[in-house]
Amino acid sequence: MQADALDRTMAFAMEADRLKSVERANVLTDNSRPENAAEHSWHLALAAMTMATHGEGADIDRAIAMALVHDLVEIDAGDHPVHLPADGQADAERRAADRLFAMHPGGPALRALWDEFEDAATPTARYLKRLDHLLPALQVLWNPAPPADHLRIAGHTLTEGRAAPLQREWPEAHAHALSLLAGESPAAGPLADRMTFLAEADRLKTVTRATRLTDGSRFENSAEHSWHLALMALTLSPWSGDADDAEAIRMLVLHDVIEIDAGDLPVFAAGWGGADKAAEERAAADRLFGYLPDDQGTAFRTLWDAFEADETPTARWAKALDRFQPPNLNLANGGGSWVDYDVSEDQVRARVGTRIARGAPDLWDWLSPRIAAHFAAG
Repeated sequence: MQADALDRTMAFAMEADRLKSVERANVLTDNSRPENAAEHSWHLALAAMTMATHGEGADIDRAIAMALVHDLVEIDAGDHPVHLPADGQADAERRAADRLFAMHPGGPALRALWDEFEDAATPTARYLKRLDHLLPALQVLWNPAPPADHLRIAGHTLTEGRAAPLQREWPEAHAHALSLLAGESPAAGPLADRMTFLAEADRLKTVTRATRLTDGSRFENSAEHSWHLALMALTLSPWSGDADDAEAIRMLVLHDVIEIDAGDLPVFAAGWGGADKAAEERAAADRLFGYLPDDQGTAFRTLWDAFEADETPTARWAKALDRFQPPNLNLANGGGSWVDYDVSEDQVRARVGTRIARGAPDLWDWLSPRIAAHFAAG
């Protein structure tokens, strides 16, 4: 039964990879391309962490979990731009929720998260809804040269549309956004510092990794990778041992932010694990977490340092997932980065398997024969 549950959970996790191919109406703040629903979900989870002091009455860890699953239905239903009629969208999303969450053995709990978000009847769901309504408008306003129609839609969203109630519900954030809309500098303070951090975080969506999506169509980026890992931490929790599941999810949401400065270095590339790269990542952590108010910057940096140190059951679980996700993508797309870097089965087992076995032995027992079968097939 346990083996069957892991099979089903991994089928769900691989199906979730398709969210990375669902385009949204938003573009990245550098105008390079449309945002996708997976990296939006990561950015929303990061926002839920970052704005936690503004979520009075909300369960922040539950809000983060909601952010990770809230757009999964778009795999089937697609994204619905805020400025277009929504005829039939709600029904399509419910059908998608029925199909997708039924794939997972813990589907009822995941469906309950999604339903709670949709109903917006709890403080936690209302907190995340406010962020979900505000974040796309902010991304337009953080863009130094936003498309004119996007600027118009963002303005309407803030003044007449779904983010307009923030004037009453979260006046400080609403005033911040209106200042940006008017081309003015928002009031300084902790909220502005958190907004600066979230604006800078958008750049993680442009950091390319060596691993391809399950369909092989393109290389994954570090923002959607972080989302996929955090979703795995949520959905693979029965195999997490002594780890603190909520802390592991927060670690994984944060763990690759430093790649905004340091870039991604594939595990099979020359220089991986070297002192120079580690120093570059520490400098990136200093800069990026330094945007936040002192106490919060320290808390985020402490979480990142714990992940890097890999000494606690939670960090070992999170590190194991960071090694576990890419091989599953490679197996789905015909070898991926293993082919690109011409690696052997022994190299995969040494650099990837050792870390997985240390932090998630059940996952390694499940994955190891699949790796063996792949290399045996040539």
